[in-house]
Amino acid sequence: MFSSFLILKTMYYQLYISVHNNLQKPFNRSDHIIYLLLVLQRVLMNLCTIDKEYMEKLVVGIDIGGTLTKIGIADRKGNVFADSQFPTGDYDELFDYQQELTKQINNLKDQIDIPYELIGLGIGAPNANVYRGTIEYAANLAWKGVVPFVEELSKHIDLPIKITNDANAAAVGERIYGNAAGMNNFIVITLGTGLGSGIYSGGSMIYGHDSMAGELGHVVIDHDGRMTGLGRRGGLEAYVSSTGLKRTIFHLLSEYMDETPLRDVSYNDLHGEYITERAEKGDKIALEAYHRTGKILGQQLANFVSFSHPEAIFLLGGLAKSGKWIFEPTQKYLDEYILPFYKGKVKLLASGMTGKNAAILGAAALIWDEV
Repeated sequence: MFSSFLILKTMYYQLYISVHNNLQKPFNRSDHIIYLLLVLQRVLMNLCTIDKEYMEKLVVGIDIGGTLTKIGIADRKGNVFADSQFPTGDYDELFDYQQELTKQINNLKDQIDIPYELIGLGIGAPNANVYRGTIEYAANLAWKGVVPFVEELSKHIDLPIKITNDANAAAVGERIYGNAAGMNNFIVITLGTGLGSGIYSGGSMIYGHDSMAGELGHVVIDHDGRMTGLGRRGGLEAYVSSTGLKRTIFHLLSEYMDETPLRDVSYNDLHGEYITERAEKGDKIALEAYHRTGKILGQQLANFVSFSHPEAIFLLGGLAKSGKWIFEPTQKYLDEYILPFYKGKVKLLASGMTGKNAAILGAAALIWDEV
């Protein structure tokens, strides 16, 4: 309040001096009024420029999922000032979806009761191309083919916009808001419906030739194995993900005859939280499912270390929330399969984004990463 008073006082004094100096010249009344208005306009423009220095700089973060779109407005410290969500699948046409997205953003802007300036909009989305601003052949979205998402959204929103895939956004978020602060070489593995990955090397995200580098969830580990959602047989995410864990449970139920309440749950009703609950109660099937999942993940992380030698690997997402049940076997087999000259040099860590509004902050971090 005191700063604003000093600014106004200074502007008033500048206006007085400007007018006083010019009053020494002959002038008619209309000329003087026009001059006063021009000077006042200049002063007000200066005042607005100075005021921006006192405004909170904020960013819009958007996470586009197959089920929900999550939106929030956040600052550099990770505070989310307003957030909302709406069903992605309700909008088959991109134009209708982006109109609703714009409406939601404007509603959130109205909820913020501090002086602020929006400096950009970051988006995490499936199969997003950071170079072209497109979403390309996303299996879980209604808009098919190559969608010029940023180009079309720019017709609704006048802000700098950056888009990348959700796993890359998670990695940028880990560096800005999470446990990778100060790290230049690390990998973030997202363990949700599938397995995503974001890779930093030498302080930069690895995007590759056409923005699609680092799809570690589609590395084939068994050419005669399970089918992934993209029709790739034996892809890693068919084994190591929330979905993969469920598939392993049902495989084990056919392999073993042990009695377990897991037999009474249908595939569609089975969730990771219940599998963790059964593991905590010593359920043999649940324990074995986590052991096999962690073994595969640990073996593959040992391979991944060889191409970028990260300082740390972070696990994020629903499967990572099981804690020791996934971390302990993963660490065991990472240590067993890693090459000798990497031993003791790579940390396996929980994401610092867990418990935060990770999807929104990851998307927002795309803008903060360039400020």
